[in-house]
Amino acid sequence: MTIKFQNKSIFITGAAGFIGFYLAKQILETNDDTVSIIGLDNMNDYYDVSLKETRLSLLKEIAADESKGNFTFIKGSLTDKPLIDSIFEQYRPNIVVNLAAQAGVRYSITNPLSYIESNLIGFFNILEACRHSYENGAKGVEHLVYASSSSVYGSNKKVPYATDDKVDNPVSLYAATKKSNELLAHSYSNLYGIPSTGLRFFTVYGPMGRPDMAYFGFTNKLVKGEKIQIYNYGDMMRDFTYVDDIVTGVINVMGKTPNANEDGVKYKVYNIGNNQPESLLNFVETLEKCLMKEGIIDQPAVKELLPMQSGDVYQTYADVDELVNDFGFKPSTSLEVGLSRFAKWYKEYYLESGVKAVQI
Repeated sequence: MTIKFQNKSIFITGAAGFIGFYLAKQILETNDDTVSIIGLDNMNDYYDVSLKETRLSLLKEIAADESKGNFTFIKGSLTDKPLIDSIFEQYRPNIVVNLAAQAGVRYSITNPLSYIESNLIGFFNILEACRHSYENGAKGVEHLVYASSSSVYGSNKKVPYATDDKVDNPVSLYAATKKSNELLAHSYSNLYGIPSTGLRFFTVYGPMGRPDMAYFGFTNKLVKGEKIQIYNYGDMMRDFTYVDDIVTGVINVMGKTPNANEDGVKYKVYNIGNNQPESLLNFVETLEKCLMKEGIIDQPAVKELLPMQSGDVYQTYADVDELVNDFGFKPSTSLEVGLSRFAKWYKEYYLESGVKAVQI
């Protein structure tokens, strides 16, 4: 069943990002013109800006159809509190989906300030704007949905990871900021009655994805005939989750505010993962097969096996029972199907259109 958002104003941060784009696209395509999406993105150059611009142009193209939802784009930063406050004042969003964040585990080791600014100060600005949306008798924000990450599980040994596991041992600053988001959201839900739901995403991949992700970097090197580096000697397990499954999960959550818990707080956290970890070596081999099938490469890569990198974890594995129980939904796209779609897109976007792949 498709969830509808008639007569809703939806504020999506990170709208030109990977998940933000697909979320906005799905909502625009499945709703009529009574839906308005306000998209915010700072369009930073952490990865190829032209890819973000392509996503944005596609959203504007969809919204140009009068039978589809409306889309307004604002270029700006979460750290700009006056801007965030003005967006809430002008558009009075019913639903807020905070996907904007400085991403990446390894980048947090060399550029910590960007994580503090975007992931902590930026999220604080969103929470404050939600808090003040109820003033003067206004209905205010009905639901705040925000991105967390499987990285919060850190060095946990128990698998699969469940949302009631202790997550007090982050192994990267990125993970620490994401856990902090959950703590901040809980405090604001408790103090000000903001219904909030956090989503711990597990290794999201797919067409138009982030070039800093391993599968994208592998592909760029495979096309050039370069050897690829595989860490922990290939002995790593990841719960790879196809982007369409992530978006379905987000939309399901958007449409249902959490019930009050035993303390009366409307606060919830879910895992969204494929519930089926794959070895990194198997992932690379599947990617190579999909790329060869599309004629992008003609042989597998030379692989350089290296020790574990600082900040990485051995395994991610999502327990999604709560997601299934509350929404009747579980991510199910296989690695073969997802990587095949990625390979087709990569061929069309980079090899047939002449767009240059920017190396991260």
